[in-house]
Amino acid sequence: MTSSPNNPSLSVDSLILHATDNGVSWITLNRPEAMNAITADQRERIVSLLSEASANPEVRAVVLTATGKGFCAGADLRGGTGSGSSAPARDRVAGDVARMIRLGAQRLITAVLDCEKPVIAAVNGTAAGIGAHLALACDLVIAAEGAKFIEVFVRRGLVPDGGGAYLLPRLIGPQRAKELMFFGDALPAVEAERLGLVNRVVPADELEKTARAWAERLAAGPTRALALTKQLVNASLDSDRATALTAEAVAQEINMTTADANEGVTSFVERRTPRYRGL
Repeated sequence: MTSSPNNPSLSVDSLILHATDNGVSWITLNRPEAMNAITADQRERIVSLLSEASANPEVRAVVLTATGKGFCAGADLRGGTGSGSSAPARDRVAGDVARMIRLGAQRLITAVLDCEKPVIAAVNGTAAGIGAHLALACDLVIAAEGAKFIEVFVRRGLVPDGGGAYLLPRLIGPQRAKELMFFGDALPAVEAERLGLVNRVVPADELEKTARAWAERLAAGPTRALALTKQLVNASLDSDRATALTAEAVAQEINMTTADANEGVTSFVERRTPRYRGL
C-alpha cells in the first residue's frame, strides 16, 4: 500500500475506495475532510482503476463518486500534487508546469474519456476545478440537488486546466463556457442540468440508488457496442462528416463480429429479451 503524503498513516486504498458489484466498478473518493481534493497518489489510483476496468471483462460499467459533502474540490495544491506547483516561480524550470499538468490533471481526464466502459459520475456535492472536469468528462452525470460546479481557476489567477477548455465548449458552447470560466461563479446542479452539463438531478438520498440503477442497466447491455458508441461520439466532436461516417461504418463492422451483436439480432427475430454477456 502507498501512504498519503499528507497523512502517512492513511493508505491510498483508504482514500480511494473500490468495489465491483453486478458488473459495476465503484470508484469512491474518500477524503471528505479535504472535500476530496485529489493528491497525486489518489490520481494515480483512479487512473489505474479505470485502466483495469477497460481490460477486465467482468467490469461492464463504472461509477465515480465520493463521500462527504464534496465530490471533489480540485487538485491538492498544498502538497504540490495537483494542477499548480507549490515551488516558488523562481525555482521552476521552464516546462515544469506544462509537464506536471500533462502527466497529472490531463492524464486523469484522458483516463475517463478513454475508458472502454461507460463511466457515470454520481456528484454528491461541490465539484470544483479539476473536480468539475473529472465529473464532466464522464459519459453520464447524475447530481444531487445540493451539488454545484465551479470553474474555480480564475479565482486563483489560473488558466483552466485538466481539459476544461476542451470539454466545456463541446458540452455547452463557447459563450457559456467562457461565462463560467471568466467569472468562476458556482453553478447549482439544477442550472447545470438546464445547460446540459448534467443528465439528471435527484434528491441526495436517491443519488446512489439512481446511479446504481443506471450503471447496472449499462452493465447488462452490449458492452462492446457501448464502447464503440462512446468512441464514435467522442471522436465526432473533432471530426469532419466524412471521417465520422467512415468511423461509424468501421465500428459497426467490428461490432458485428461480437457475440452480443449476434444475440441482439437473434433475440429480435425470436421476439425475446436479449441476454448480453459483454462478449
